[in-house]
Amino acid sequence: MRVNFSIKSLYNYLLKNFIPVFIMTFVICLFLVMMQFVWKYIADMVGKGLDIDVLGELFFYAALNFIPLALPLSILLASLMTFGNMGENLELLSIKAAGISLIKLMKPLIVLIGLISVGAFFFQNNAMPTIQTKFYTLLYSVRTASPELEIPEGTFYKELNGYNLYVDKKNRETGMMYDVFIYDVTKGNINDMGVIVCDSAEMMSSADKMSIIFNVYSGQQFQNFQQGGGINQNKGKFMPYAREMFKQKQLVIPFNANFNKWDESVIQENTSSGYVSKNVNELSFSIDSMKRVVDSVNLIDRKNMLDYSYLSFRNNYPEKGYDSIIVEAQTVEVPSSDTIFDSQELNVKLTILQNAIVKAENNSNDYLFRSLSKVSTQKAINRYWIELHRKFTLSFACVIFFFIGAPLGSIVRKGGLGLPIVISVILFIIYYILDNVGYKMARDGVWIHWFGSWFSSMILLPLGIFLTYKAMNDAPIMNGDTYIAFFKKLFLVRDKRNYPQKEVVIEEPNAEAIIKNIDKLSDQVDEHLQIYSKLGYRAYWMDNVYDTKLFAIKNSLENMLNELSNSRKRYILEKAEEYPILISHMRIFKTGSIGSTICMYVFPIGIIIKLFSRIYENRIRKDIIDIRRLNAEMKELIQNIDTKAN
Repeated sequence: MRVNFSIKSLYNYLLKNFIPVFIMTFVICLFLVMMQFVWKYIADMVGKGLDIDVLGELFFYAALNFIPLALPLSILLASLMTFGNMGENLELLSIKAAGISLIKLMKPLIVLIGLISVGAFFFQNNAMPTIQTKFYTLLYSVRTASPELEIPEGTFYKELNGYNLYVDKKNRETGMMYDVFIYDVTKGNINDMGVIVCDSAEMMSSADKMSIIFNVYSGQQFQNFQQGGGINQNKGKFMPYAREMFKQKQLVIPFNANFNKWDESVIQENTSSGYVSKNVNELSFSIDSMKRVVDSVNLIDRKNMLDYSYLSFRNNYPEKGYDSIIVEAQTVEVPSSDTIFDSQELNVKLTILQNAIVKAENNSNDYLFRSLSKVSTQKAINRYWIELHRKFTLSFACVIFFFIGAPLGSIVRKGGLGLPIVISVILFIIYYILDNVGYKMARDGVWIHWFGSWFSSMILLPLGIFLTYKAMNDAPIMNGDTYIAFFKKLFLVRDKRNYPQKEVVIEEPNAEAIIKNIDKLSDQVDEHLQIYSKLGYRAYWMDNVYDTKLFAIKNSLENMLNELSNSRKRYILEKAEEYPILISHMRIFKTGSIGSTICMYVFPIGIIIKLFSRIYENRIRKDIIDIRRLNAEMKELIQNIDTKAN
């Protein structure tokens, strides 16, 4: 009962630490992606006189739409910070010292992340179709809304349909405009253009916001009258016009300043964008429908090609007597087509060639149009497949990022918002790039839809498994010396032995004991060379004895050299420094394991790895031969010293 109570208290403590951090990081991540949205579409929203409620509704749906993007990143960052804080405060060390493994400690969070993942799927499947429909409808409405009317000084303003305006000066406080020119080109012909020149004018919007009202003061209006003919016909001739003087005049120009929201059916009923408004069942139904359309078009095309494109002469055969015509054709000598063509008159030849060209062009255009239709339909099918897979990839990404963040936090052992944010951003950028690569490849049909949709998950899943395994075994993967040693071993770079002469030696090595150790080591070397003169393919993957004997030789060598390092003879120490540092055989999997068994039977992979391992086998064999030679030389030196001493 006491142990269960302690575990429950630990689980409660872990959840109390994780949940507030997760909520905080989720808000931060959602804010960041919202800022990206604002920077991308700020030009489409500014200067259009949008009401606060329209912008608020747009940002609300944008925030809901970006939850799938912010959720995996917040889980990654929260798990990194939680376990990093526990590692930095030595809480993880205390928990492991109490006999609780990392995976057992992660149990409540695994359950919590599982619930979040299930909730994310239902959110994607049930809520996101409605959210995305409303969001994109509102976004497209904002982007296509008319800009707010703002006439600049000193330049022509052409945003009013059919009118060009020029204002020399403006009073920013009163809104009055001075020295105003208004060019009316609504009739589309310069000869019918009207011009209003006035000292001042003021502008206001109508009550229904469907037009702009200009009150112009102290000016003149000119209107041309065209008397038939075009511009060139009237060139150089006098063109009559009307002139009107006024002290005050009102001009009404149509201009819709209202915000018109698109109907949601524009998104839902459009094949190219309708996938955003459907759940899994609706997406599957739409995919099946479009596949049937493509299949039916393919059948029609194949039938048309067979009947009309290449073998159209068969359409003239009578329904009865088809076989008799074939039999008759085999007994009659048919002249070549070139002979028949050359026998015709020139005009007949031209007619035949023209008909052939027209028929070929018609067939080409017809099948090109059909192929474009099929290509666009296939792209739509790809988009629908991608959207269907994304209902599941979000949930799976949450799980993957947890199993990356939690182990990595326990390995890094750094809390706060410093290093965890850097690591999270780097990992999420990698995930985002991989996800976009897979999306574009699947969308364009380069990759099959399931591979492109799950591409980022397939890349990051092994990383999560690797980090979890290393964290459970307390592997020092963040230690630089570990990687230096690995690359030295990989590229066969070894350190040299160094045995300096000691000033104080408590006990000098016993010559007889050293010689016995040398003989024992030589026997081990001879046995190893006799049994493993060449390491076979099966022995490489399944024989544990090879590594065991090699490890025994390495231990015997190091024990012998440790005793010799206490020698006062400099030439003994120099000879000991000539012994090679025996490397271990580099393997992907442990011999006899499931991974080794799979590689052994998958011949292309197993053979390639085995051929690569020959580099290490040859180096180990050469080192063992050198050890046997140096043993003989060392034994002779020790025996000579012992003989001189006697």
